Amino acid sequence: MRYLLVLLLVSSVVRLQAQEIDKQDYERAVRFVNYWDMAFNLKTNVYWYKDGSGFWFIDYSKAGKYYKTVAFKDYKVRPLFDQNRLATVLTENLKKAIDPNALNISEIEKLNDHEFSFRVDGKIYNLDINTYDLKQKDERLPAKGNPFESTSPDGNWIAYTKDYNLYVRSKHTGETHQLSHDGKKDYEYATYYGWYDLIKGENGERPKHFSVNWSNDSKWLTTSIVDFRNAEKMYLLNYTIDSLYKPQLLSYYRGSPGDTTLVDVKPVFFNIETKQEIKTTLPANTHFNPVNVRWSDKPGQCYAFWKERGFQKAIIRRIDLNTNTDVDLVVETSKTNIDNFEYKLVEEKEVLLFLSERNGWRQLYALNLKDNTIRPLTNGDYYVNSIEFIDSQEGVIYFLASGKEAGENPYHQKLYKVNLKGKLTVLTPEFGHHIVSFSKDGKYFVDNYSTLNIPTTSVLRAVKSGKVACELTKANVEEAKAKGWEAPEVFELTAKDGKTTIYGALWKPSNFDPSRSYPIIDNTYTGPHTQIVPKSFDVAFANQALAELGFVVMRIDGLGTSGRSKAFHDHSYKDMGNNLEDHVKAIGYLGKKHTWIDTDKVGIFGHSAGGYDTGRALLAFPGVYKVGVASSADHDFRMEKAWWPEMYQGWPVDDTYQEVSNITNAKNLKGKLLLVHGGLDDNVNPSATFKLAEALVKADKEFDLLILPSQRHGYSGISRDYFMKKRWNYFVEHLKGEQPIWDFKLK
Repeated sequence: MRYLLVLLLVSSVVRLQAQEIDKQDYERAVRFVNYWDMAFNLKTNVYWYKDGSGFWFIDYSKAGKYYKTVAFKDYKVRPLFDQNRLATVLTENLKKAIDPNALNISEIEKLNDHEFSFRVDGKIYNLDINTYDLKQKDERLPAKGNPFESTSPDGNWIAYTKDYNLYVRSKHTGETHQLSHDGKKDYEYATYYGWYDLIKGENGERPKHFSVNWSNDSKWLTTSIVDFRNAEKMYLLNYTIDSLYKPQLLSYYRGSPGDTTLVDVKPVFFNIETKQEIKTTLPANTHFNPVNVRWSDKPGQCYAFWKERGFQKAIIRRIDLNTNTDVDLVVETSKTNIDNFEYKLVEEKEVLLFLSERNGWRQLYALNLKDNTIRPLTNGDYYVNSIEFIDSQEGVIYFLASGKEAGENPYHQKLYKVNLKGKLTVLTPEFGHHIVSFSKDGKYFVDNYSTLNIPTTSVLRAVKSGKVACELTKANVEEAKAKGWEAPEVFELTAKDGKTTIYGALWKPSNFDPSRSYPIIDNTYTGPHTQIVPKSFDVAFANQALAELGFVVMRIDGLGTSGRSKAFHDHSYKDMGNNLEDHVKAIGYLGKKHTWIDTDKVGIFGHSAGGYDTGRALLAFPGVYKVGVASSADHDFRMEKAWWPEMYQGWPVDDTYQEVSNITNAKNLKGKLLLVHGGLDDNVNPSATFKLAEALVKADKEFDLLILPSQRHGYSGISRDYFMKKRWNYFVEHLKGEQPIWDFKLK
């Protein structure tokens, strides 16, 4: 009996040890970072010829990559050239061996029926495919114009600035005219505020910019006055300059929610004939909600669009500078916010098109410019994603929409067309998510359609009918499957409101064993402006590498994210701190559904707004989440760039900002938290990560901190690799409780 007990104990130890992480697990993970030699044609990009005769693309396979072409005259897929012959002549010209199955050429352009140009090794060559005569092209760059001048469309006038004022100069006589007179430093005409304009040193100069917008008939000019006089800066310290032993001070203008010390922008108009400014009723707004002006084809008329601060009111106004009159064409209002509002002009048909959620779903509307009446062109419980092409002569609009077809995932989009009478036709009826690319003339489009677990089919289609002209490629993942890979599992459940279906995806390791128990990691991003659950096969490998280390990885889009109804979206308004409730619900649901998910070992990671989620998870849901990696996070919306929180958490700033702040809730931390930030992040300033770290120190909470000194908001190069390894190992050590391995390469 004692002998049997010893055998059982030894067997158990051996079994547990066999499950411990080893270098082979890391090798598999690295293979799925670099999966391009075992997954082919996940999405096919095409490159349209300038002459409109066809396009070229690359067909990938285990044997290599093959350049192919399609001519619209017969829709046949053919080799673009003989790759063996081309490799031979390139080897001779470049004085190095060129593999015909691994050609690396770009910027291919058709010159005529037998000649092409392309770039290789940094040089442009012309190739005759009849003779395979290869000639290097004399690549003389065109003379660059003065970036601080703008010539009118008729060529008669040149606009420029001097001493912060706007001038025009006759191109024929050289005579100059001063259009503005009150410009001065920090109150400047014909410039703009660059979102990433960095200033070196406390009193350094901003990068110089110039911008004006001529009317089509050259009789009018619009630009902006940019007012920096009251604006405050955010700061960064650059420690990465090898020749400096003190940090370099960097700053940039960026307002936080509720700030009044912002860059202001005011549109101004000038009559070129009279050289006088035309006063309008358009407001001066902040740099994150400026007035955008678009000229009409009608002389002296233009359209202005802006959202008021707080994003609860949007206005499209038509202005007639001839009579100095204006009229509001569209006034959109919301008790929450106005997101994803856009418009397009179709003046050939006297129509202004716009996308609006005014009826509870994002739909397409047409405003008649003759009588200013509005009518819907689409109507229903589905979401119009984007206008892809407008046939202005026929009055037909081509658009992508999700959730219209019964029985499909509501995030899967299809291409439709609708005329100005509201007649609607679906052009891509096949099951799945369709990603389209239109030819420049709008006669054809390429359609990549798939789902997260159905491989991609790529076809050429005729725009008017949607008819398939030819098939280009099919995704091939047989090599990945041979290594044990399976496509992610798509799941659905009922959201926290008890009635709405929400969707997610699970990645499992390629050596998955259902008899084992796996920790689950939530790859989160609940930013209300988007969704993160992949819809198409080209991103089916997104979380596979991390899963290979012995985890199940989850993504989910809960209530409050975009792409569904306005009511669905509004769940997050002024309540972003509770966006994870549906994630918690999903983890519980998956734990009950699958015996191989260990809901006592739950991790979470995310970047930017997902980094905020990660901090929030360990502060507000410590009974669920045990380990988190928060990168480049906006841990307190009061320290963020103003527009994003004011759009989704509301304006003016109120107590909800305090309630949802990770910093003010630092005392609640349980579990293991790694904070990561780029030292030069001028999108989400590192200050909130540092302030959260200080709050955690004051609360006597154990945590980890990694600063990547050279990185901005996204990480690249060796810093990206370092961060990825650090994130992997943080979960291996603290969620699995195993000894991580550092000595491996990601490539």
